[in-house]
Amino acid sequence: MANPSLIRFAGAAAPSGNLPALRLARAALVRTSGKGQVIPPHRWLTAIAVMSSAVMQLLDTTVVNVSLPHMAGSLSSSVNEATWVLTSYLVANAIILPITGWLASVLGRKRLLLVAVAGFTLSSVLCGIAPNLPMLIVFRVLQGATGGGLQPLSQAVLLEEFPGKEQGKAMAFWSLGIIAAPILGPTLGGWITDTWTWRWVFFINVPVGVVSLLLISQYVFDPPYLLRGKMRADAWGLGMLAVGMGALQIMLDKGQELDWFGSRLIRALCVAAVVFLAAFVMRELTVKDPIVHFNLLRSRTFASGIVLVTMLGFVLMGSVVLLPLFMQTLLGWTATTAGFWNSPRGVGTALCMPLVGYLLGKGWDARWMLVFGFTVAGLPFFGFARMTLQSGTWDIFWLQIIQGFGLGFLFVPLTTLTMSPITKAETGYATSLYNTVRNIGASFGISFVTTLVARRSQLHQHRLGEWLTQSNLVHQQALAGLAPYLHQQGVDPATAAHKAVGFIYQVLQQQAALLSYADAFHLMGIFFLANIPVVLLMRHAEHNRKNRREP
Repeated sequence: MANPSLIRFAGAAAPSGNLPALRLARAALVRTSGKGQVIPPHRWLTAIAVMSSAVMQLLDTTVVNVSLPHMAGSLSSSVNEATWVLTSYLVANAIILPITGWLASVLGRKRLLLVAVAGFTLSSVLCGIAPNLPMLIVFRVLQGATGGGLQPLSQAVLLEEFPGKEQGKAMAFWSLGIIAAPILGPTLGGWITDTWTWRWVFFINVPVGVVSLLLISQYVFDPPYLLRGKMRADAWGLGMLAVGMGALQIMLDKGQELDWFGSRLIRALCVAAVVFLAAFVMRELTVKDPIVHFNLLRSRTFASGIVLVTMLGFVLMGSVVLLPLFMQTLLGWTATTAGFWNSPRGVGTALCMPLVGYLLGKGWDARWMLVFGFTVAGLPFFGFARMTLQSGTWDIFWLQIIQGFGLGFLFVPLTTLTMSPITKAETGYATSLYNTVRNIGASFGISFVTTLVARRSQLHQHRLGEWLTQSNLVHQQALAGLAPYLHQQGVDPATAAHKAVGFIYQVLQQQAALLSYADAFHLMGIFFLANIPVVLLMRHAEHNRKNRREP
């Protein structure tokens, strides 16, 4: 229990109106665990406050996708033009994410959270009432800029509010929302659009934003070590980051559409991204007051965690795109059916999260939990690769349940272990970098799988087409059987022969696509299992906590 003298001090300090005194008073009104760890009051209300805003922001990265055709039709534009609604949001997000830790040190974490949530809520209203596509794109830039920092800020707050072994529970709660949002987003977006209009995809953020604002203003407070002087802004660094991240995000988003390096624009964007981001990293390593703390990568555990979360974002988001595409393009399922049967993975993860938080609280080694998670989550990819055009819902269901169970052993231990060597004063910078590389990995993963499926489909189609010759007995037998059948259905002989050739070519395209998806799933599984050696480079969390310097 809290010391009675400290409680009396808090009561005396409160009326003074002095902000540092009020924060010290709040720090006094805490209880401690048996090991002397500080446990802030109302921490679960704090968790709900920051998580609601983070999930709201993450939902908007996926929920809008299914509404694009409706937006294009309503705003008298093409679907291709409407894709800038997604790209503009992602670009603004990508620029803000890395500098969130620096912004929190300048403005204060609570103030930045309030500004971000208020800005995101207001820009959501503006998006919902946008009269035309250019205005919608402008408002989406504002929405992405204000919402970009919500993920790292929410993670930093939870790591601060839940000390020691309770961080496993906090990260389980945080990861549950982060995983569920992109999985449920397309289904929710389709339902909202079909039930009301696409504008309600944005209006739905308003009540969540208002509740989040009220909870943040009441229960979130800045820790004492953030009460420092304002840092000078590195204008050159900010400019390099904005240009480099913007060019990278546009390149990844538009690459497949513009035939990658066959396009002059993509080549220019690639050069700009490499040059400006390389210059940015070099500057941040030498400037007096960096806005991104790359020196955190000197920790072997943190650097290994950065590599792992990048690959996790790459594989997970790549597969989140890959599996629904397989369901719709090859199995012929509707978007709603594909979205519904893509959710068991999230169910498996949700069921596993409480167990993982409990095991971490009991002192289980997070490294071996990661090895188990990468193995269990990676093996189902090889099961997906063996699917056929006759695969049913339950074939996919059990693979996703197993994979979701494995993913539950990844997110929480990975976050907890990666952040364990980081001092509290550096937590904001660490979570910004952590979430930035995860999002970059996700963007690369989406671009990779869409490009891989398209290119491998062309390759398999070419190889299979080599067998469709007059000298191939199987091909000639298929034609000889199809043409008479079509003639019996009332088609004249010449048209029947022509349709038989077309039908065989259609089957060839389906099989080529099936093989391309199998290749992609195989690679995803290999990438997942290849992460296991990196896990072994990390140190045990308890070892990291004993050796880190607290402010």
